[in-house]
Amino acid sequence: QVQVVESGGGLVQAGRSLTLSCTASGLTFNGASFAWFRQAPGKERERVSCINWINSATFYADSVKGRFHIFRDNGKKTVFLEMNSLKPEDTAMYYCAARRSWCTPGMADFGYWGQGTQVNVSS
Repeated sequence: QVQVVESGGGLVQAGRSLTLSCTASGLTFNGASFAWFRQAPGKERERVSCINWINSATFYADSVKGRFHIFRDNGKKTVFLEMNSLKPEDTAMYYCAARRSWCTPGMADFGYWGQGTQVNVSS
């Protein structure tokens, strides 16, 4: 059984940084791509970033490009999302998702999801 667990959310002031972590068990970690999605109240869930399984190629939404950094530690079976220069509009529930293939933009392509971790950015 695959389990995905996020951690690291919290309340932070605008301009500060926060790093989210995602661990996964029950699948071959270095054979999976991982994405971070977020959903703010009243908005659709959007993909923030993704990291490929084989070449660790990374992808970012335009809204976070240059501020967020996704990376993975296969030895620790953990994916990180380093969030810098946070803005109030980054406030959302952040979800980690995994799939046994390349990164794709679609939420439906990811079969394994965590419960989410809340990030609140105050102005």
